[in-house]
Amino acid sequence: MMDIYQILKLLPHRYPILLVDRVLSVEKGKSIRTLKNVTVNEPFFTGHFPQRPVMPGVLMLEAIAQSAALLSFDSLGLTPDDDKVYYFAGIDKARFKRPVEPGDQLVMDVELLRSRAGIYKFKGVTRVEGEIACETEILCTMRTVA
Repeated sequence: MMDIYQILKLLPHRYPILLVDRVLSVEKGKSIRTLKNVTVNEPFFTGHFPQRPVMPGVLMLEAIAQSAALLSFDSLGLTPDDDKVYYFAGIDKARFKRPVEPGDQLVMDVELLRSRAGIYKFKGVTRVEGEIACETEILCTMRTVA
C-alpha cells in the first residue's frame, strides 16, 4: 500500500492533474491497484458538464497512465528525478462503459503485459463499485531529459 505522500514523491503531477489518491496493492513487476476519489470540487466538472457532471474519459486514461508509472517505478526500484520523465507512447482499444460522477471511487487495475527496449505495454481497467467504467491498453516509456 502507498499513501498520497509516497505517491507525491514518485509522480511529478500535482493538483489538478494528479489522479491517484492511494495505491491499494502492488504485485511487483506485474500489477497495481489504485484509487481516485472523485469529488464535485474537481475543476473539470465546471465545464464537463454543468448540468450533469461527468469525469472526462481522457482523465480516466491519464489515471491509468499514472498508475502504470507507479507500477514501473516500484518494479524497477527507481525514484524519479528531474532528469527522467515518464511519457505516454500510445493508447489502444480504449472503451468507455459507464460515466464516472462526483462521489464515485474510481479503482484502477493496471497490469504490465510486456516490456521491450524501454517501452512498457499495460492493460488498464477502471471500475466504480465493481462495474467497468473504462478499459484500454497503453504504451509508456521513460526518457531522460536534458
